[in-house]
Amino acid sequence: MSKSQLKVSLGQYSLKGIKDENEDAYGAKIPSNSEQLENKGITIAIADGMSGSDGGKEASRLSVKQFLTDYYSTPESWTVKHAANRIMSALNSMLYSQGQKRYSSSKGLVTTFSTIVLKSQTAHLFHIGDSRIYRLRKHELRQLSHDHRIWISHDQEYLSRALGIDSHLEIDYQRLSIEVGDIYFLSTDGVHDFLKKETLKQLLIEHQDTPQVATEVICNAALANKSSDNISCQCVQIQSIASANKKEFYEKLTQLPFPPDLQTGYILDEFKIIRELTATSRSQVYLAEDLHTQKKDKSNSSATQVVIKTPSINFEDDPAYIELFMHEEWIAKRLNSPHLIKAYNPQRQRQFLYTVVEYIQGQTLQQWMLENPKASLVQVRGSITQIARGLRAMHRMEMIHQDIKPDNIIIDLNNTLNIIDFGSTKVAGLAEIKSVLEQSNIVGTANYAAPEYFKGEMGSNRSDLYSLGVIAYEMFTGKLPYGEIAPQRAHKKTFSYISIREYNPQVPEWVDLAIRKAVHPNPERRYGLLSEFITDLSKPNNALLESNKTEPLLSRDPITFWKSMAFIELFLILILLFLLQKGFI
Repeated sequence: MSKSQLKVSLGQYSLKGIKDENEDAYGAKIPSNSEQLENKGITIAIADGMSGSDGGKEASRLSVKQFLTDYYSTPESWTVKHAANRIMSALNSMLYSQGQKRYSSSKGLVTTFSTIVLKSQTAHLFHIGDSRIYRLRKHELRQLSHDHRIWISHDQEYLSRALGIDSHLEIDYQRLSIEVGDIYFLSTDGVHDFLKKETLKQLLIEHQDTPQVATEVICNAALANKSSDNISCQCVQIQSIASANKKEFYEKLTQLPFPPDLQTGYILDEFKIIRELTATSRSQVYLAEDLHTQKKDKSNSSATQVVIKTPSINFEDDPAYIELFMHEEWIAKRLNSPHLIKAYNPQRQRQFLYTVVEYIQGQTLQQWMLENPKASLVQVRGSITQIARGLRAMHRMEMIHQDIKPDNIIIDLNNTLNIIDFGSTKVAGLAEIKSVLEQSNIVGTANYAAPEYFKGEMGSNRSDLYSLGVIAYEMFTGKLPYGEIAPQRAHKKTFSYISIREYNPQVPEWVDLAIRKAVHPNPERRYGLLSEFITDLSKPNNALLESNKTEPLLSRDPITFWKSMAFIELFLILILLFLLQKGFI
């Protein structure tokens, strides 16, 4: 079976009906670029300018046009839900503010809005207002959207939700699996208010293989049935779904062969290998020169230095490993922060599978910590703040690093900290694309990985925050908050926090409490935002200090609790011995 891309047949039609002008709008985009089709999908949208709205026609047209344009401009790493919510929220704010400004009314620029994004094997539905989304599957017609109408009387109703009607926006969202043969039907109320569901179903079945004909027939049927509104609809038939068999998927991944063993002086696609930097069982990392830069610029006496990472020959027949290896550079190209390593794009064809990133001259945070045990509060806060900025840039792109550790932080000659190695990074947008591969839940390095990973749970932004908290703890103490963690027994580990002040009494209590919260075993009890953690490292959080006072000693300081219990036990034993010696018992 060969790979099939997502493919649809689309029909769209609109009539102004008995009205003077058509205030409905519709649109769709089917990307011709296969990469965009895979990463962003197909989008269909319909809108109906609210009756009585001063700028309903403008609102509906602007909403459809803007959504279709902006959606494909959002990062590929974003989920469909995140991208659509951001766009619709921005649209709502713009329509509401412009409606107030130009018409001095909440009914200035108001429209219903319904859209479907078909990505991989999933339909993502977003809806607000009383336009509708239906699905016909195996001759069963189901209304998927809910009308946001409030009826005042038998013949009087108004929209309770719409774009531009209020500064606050609440969007209905659903995600559904799609099947070949499914028909998704979108309509404005000029259609579905004047055709019975059974009639609509019959017309869709009769013309299921010709969506354009179906839309024209249905609109004219609504008009003949005395529709008193604009009449618009869209019909989308799923012809094929993105899928691939394992053989073809593997062949695609292995189009480029693994590089040979690289030695000093070897030339790889005009990259000259200078020396090996690191080597593990999973990859080799080399310092290299891009000889092509000297050819382009004769005045440049030295070639640009880069870092080349090659896959280990041990994984030559492992598709999951190869896919992750390829994603690492894909991720680096889509990130932009002074605290994240940058991809290097030589803009020439490669003969082998490898990744290229900028070369950062400096040392790892791990090396720095060995040379600077028990760092000061200023040093720790400055380092953690920089790492957090890099993580924030990743989290804004819906990426979770999943392997934050001192070895993956490089300090350059200007004392700027850079996060490297995106080999374990989870990308929410890519996770929505169905693959023949089942990726295991990556947990990074045991000592720095959040406890939820060991339970088989999915990571979140708070998992990266946990790793950051462990680094802060280690910078202060040279120790780990829960001691060494053996990967094979991590799922059975008992996480009992050891106060930083046990190892470094110079650290203020409020800093210890902030780090304790950051590395809490339960992600729900950690900070929700990186900025909150940074703030609490900068000044005392009185609420945190107060809550700590009311917490039982066993919970807030188990070591002190058990020391106290041991002392009490020893004291009682001494008293008992004294009484025995004196003959009292």
